[in-house]
Amino acid sequence: MAAAPVGPGAAFFEVLDRHRASLVAALRRGGPEASAQGTRLASSAQVLASIENIMQDIITSLARNEAPAFTIDNRSSWENIKFEDSVGLQMVAHCTTRKIKSNSLKSVKKFALILKILSMIYKLVQSNTYATKRDIYYTDSQLFGTQTVVDDIINDISCMLRVPRRSLHIAVAVPSNIQGIRNLITDAKFLLIVEKDATFQRLLDDDFCNKMSPCIMVTGKGVPDLNTRLLVKKLWDSFHIPVFTLVDADPHGIEIMCIYKYGSRSMSFEAHNLTVPAMRWLGLLPSDIKRLNVPRDSLIPLTKPDQGKLDSILKRPYITCQPFWRREMEIMAESKMKAEIQALTSLSSDYLSRVYLPNKLKFGGWI
Repeated sequence: MAAAPVGPGAAFFEVLDRHRASLVAALRRGGPEASAQGTRLASSAQVLASIENIMQDIITSLARNEAPAFTIDNRSSWENIKFEDSVGLQMVAHCTTRKIKSNSLKSVKKFALILKILSMIYKLVQSNTYATKRDIYYTDSQLFGTQTVVDDIINDISCMLRVPRRSLHIAVAVPSNIQGIRNLITDAKFLLIVEKDATFQRLLDDDFCNKMSPCIMVTGKGVPDLNTRLLVKKLWDSFHIPVFTLVDADPHGIEIMCIYKYGSRSMSFEAHNLTVPAMRWLGLLPSDIKRLNVPRDSLIPLTKPDQGKLDSILKRPYITCQPFWRREMEIMAESKMKAEIQALTSLSSDYLSRVYLPNKLKFGGWI
């Protein structure tokens, strides 16, 4: 994250100020741009009690000579997801579930791993200590196999217990106590989320933050982790300043933007704490490629996986309320080409920071 104290005059930010005023007005009305309050952190006693209830169910099953099983909401099915404009993607109240059985060859290992991680979480919460997901993986890396296995089980447990993941006393490698940040102060006019670290570093090298200050700039270095999303949400809830994304004009960039704005299917059970539906797409827009006459040799043909991803996004429920987004994706599909942000360097080495972003911000070039 980067910030700076000085920049262009007040007249430069007139359109931004009007945009912010409309966002604040929508919040007061409780309209579609309203910020959801989010679910409260569960207390340690609540987490412990939830785990104890699950263990009691296992003991009861064994006493009845029945094979115990975990019942987990099916987070991989769009049938279990609903869309609300003010929140994003959420799990429906009564979604389909799946059983992780202890007497099935297909699921017995996962049952054992869930039980193991539940016991570790119980000890962490009981002793008021914390561990990272990486710490948990390395307690028995051979047993877990991969970090992804641990990550997925932790998400399943969070969903099963109906508590935010950070209430489990499991952190990630970047600063973990986002909700513990206090006394935030800023006079920033906007928050810019940059998809890639390379672009973020280039903007810093071009002194963009100083030239466009007051502003805040954040990057999740690709697909954002939980705490990057929590930080963006925290900044939005604290200041209600316009939030923009700068992503590649390709299906992968659009997917990342959708995660910030509407959330992901796998974390839909915690959408209130992670999404910023008021966020806007600043660039790189597919329509910008033609408008700016970006050379064709700076573009990249869409692959079959790209086309599949694009088709998948176009079918999602939130696209119906984003006609301008849909049109941009249709332009991409029609051209069969995609572009990275770096394609703008074909116009000039500092075109992004000197011309493209300042004009977008001054004249309201977002959708």
